[in-house]
Amino acid sequence: MDSGKSTSIENGALQSSIGAASAALCDHQQGDGHWVFELEADGTIPSEYVLLRHHLGEPVDAALEAKIAKYLQRTQGAHGGWALVQDGAFDMSASVKAYFALKMIGESVEAPYMTRARQAILSRGGAIHSNVFTRFTLAMFGVLTWKSVPVLPVETMLLPLWFPFHLNKMSYWARTTIVPLMVLAALKPRARNPKGVGIDELFLQDPRSIGPTAKAPHQSWGWFTFFAALDSVLRVAEPLFPKKLRARAIDSAIAFVEERLNGEDGMGAIYPPMANIVMMYDVLGKGPDYPPRAVTRRGIDKLLVVGDVEAYCQPCVSPIWDTTLTVHALLEAGDDKAIAAARRGLDWLVPKQILDVKGDWAVKRPDVRPGGWAFQYNNAHYPDLDDTAVVVMSMDRMQRMAGGHSYDAAIARGREWIEGMQSDDGGWAAFDVNNLEYYLNNIPFSDHGALLDPPTEDVTGRCLSMLAQLGETVQSSKHVAAGVEYLRRTQHAEGSWYGRWGMNYIYGTWSVLCALNVVGVGHQDPMIRKASDWLVSVQNEDGGWGEDAVSYRLDYHGLERAPSTASQTAWALLGLMAVGEVGHPAVARGVKYLMATQTEKGLWDEARYTATGFPRVFYLRYHGYRKFFPLWALARYRNLTNTNSRVVGVGM
Repeated sequence: MDSGKSTSIENGALQSSIGAASAALCDHQQGDGHWVFELEADGTIPSEYVLLRHHLGEPVDAALEAKIAKYLQRTQGAHGGWALVQDGAFDMSASVKAYFALKMIGESVEAPYMTRARQAILSRGGAIHSNVFTRFTLAMFGVLTWKSVPVLPVETMLLPLWFPFHLNKMSYWARTTIVPLMVLAALKPRARNPKGVGIDELFLQDPRSIGPTAKAPHQSWGWFTFFAALDSVLRVAEPLFPKKLRARAIDSAIAFVEERLNGEDGMGAIYPPMANIVMMYDVLGKGPDYPPRAVTRRGIDKLLVVGDVEAYCQPCVSPIWDTTLTVHALLEAGDDKAIAAARRGLDWLVPKQILDVKGDWAVKRPDVRPGGWAFQYNNAHYPDLDDTAVVVMSMDRMQRMAGGHSYDAAIARGREWIEGMQSDDGGWAAFDVNNLEYYLNNIPFSDHGALLDPPTEDVTGRCLSMLAQLGETVQSSKHVAAGVEYLRRTQHAEGSWYGRWGMNYIYGTWSVLCALNVVGVGHQDPMIRKASDWLVSVQNEDGGWGEDAVSYRLDYHGLERAPSTASQTAWALLGLMAVGEVGHPAVARGVKYLMATQTEKGLWDEARYTATGFPRVFYLRYHGYRKFFPLWALARYRNLTNTNSRVVGVGM
């Protein structure tokens, strides 16, 4: 790659940008030292929140519902429906739920925007094409019958670990969602729905005549046919299951939930299982004041973001992730105020480490001691490796800069846990280990294709970065050696790596390049050269980088360009600088793009979604990404251009 003379950037202007961003980021710090920013998904979760309230027959909060209606109206697409990302393609399930919620709120079906939504849904074949989760909601409201959803025998709770459909063969998010859902499927509640609202008008046929779901695009015909036949057998056999066996299975599901209830943070600390749990207790006859139901219901309301005009419900909250990434950015900025704020953030993180709970991950790693951090405020059964690696690196960076050993114990336990959670193929997943039962994505329930948590390139890169920052090398560590080989195998032909949790190949490539650099892979290694050449090749004309969610398409075509964003530009810059390209003109153009798009408040605007919940199904807009990642990239550029070595000596 040509690393010729870079475009001139005036140092005073650069420092002014860094100072403004650093000060603004410090101003967002909470009183106890942590940071937490809004975490926005699409219109599905706010719609589900409205439908949950009406399912339970709760008193109508007209002011809140009016604000949610405003949010849904604003996010309606030009195509008339609702998308999974800003300016994205029509999504049937998101559109059906948004329409249903708006009608439930009291919006007139003759309103122009409701008419457009209905026409958009019908012109694409109607609500029969909704996904499995939407069908379960519609079945509980009596719009569809229960024959339209897959059979979910609650007796699955009693199966042995070796059985092909054991819960521990699913991801944590699937496991926590499906357990209360199995109780709902067994007892088949009917939503109270005091207004008696339905959406038959969204179907081209009698909705009560609709049968099981069709094969999803990711599913193989052979596996799907087998599982569909099994579903048909279970549909006939399920009513004949012994009542005592069913009662024991329901008791087992309740015990699973109550062991992991997690206070107001909720089981799994994500919306779907929390909503299912409240509905589960409702059908079991437990009233609103029943403590497990009441605490979970309060937790759901804590996910609301209520403004003066609009309101929406978050899928979860991200304080650990927001705090540790902000700390990295502030340490890169390096001024006294930033370092002091970072120290307070790290001190807040220390007691959040999970040292005394062996979560579901321990089923496959019973001899590994806990030592990770969760993503949310509290989620002891489900710590994640990505957060843990980033927290450990931020603590190590602070000790490198400021001296001391106050974080040594936390670092050691985090490292021990991550080493113990490496999968057999050399990679690391987000929450589990060896979750490789890919056949499960072919069951009718898994039309979303996100039932598993297999190792991924981005999380593997982060775990390698952590181990290497702590001094491990390919020669000294079997974990590092296996991880590097995993990354060599998973690089795409054009040079990129897949990004499971950020969008997409820009995120994955940044994550991996940071790891390969600190591990000690030479910058002239063909793997690195291909990746850095690729990053330069996908830069936008304005100097930034952008990538669309369409990049996750099943028929892989590589990166799908999109308008530049601050966070994706920062990832590309950090990736290039990690492998010695700070002097490349593309880097200077990217830095100039960030400086030019910085707002008067010192931060950046970013309406586009740049993160991923489940590829092709559920995307995220972290409101913090546009705040800390650009600062991180600008400060890194300043720091490297002010030194002779120009070597990035840390893992991120």
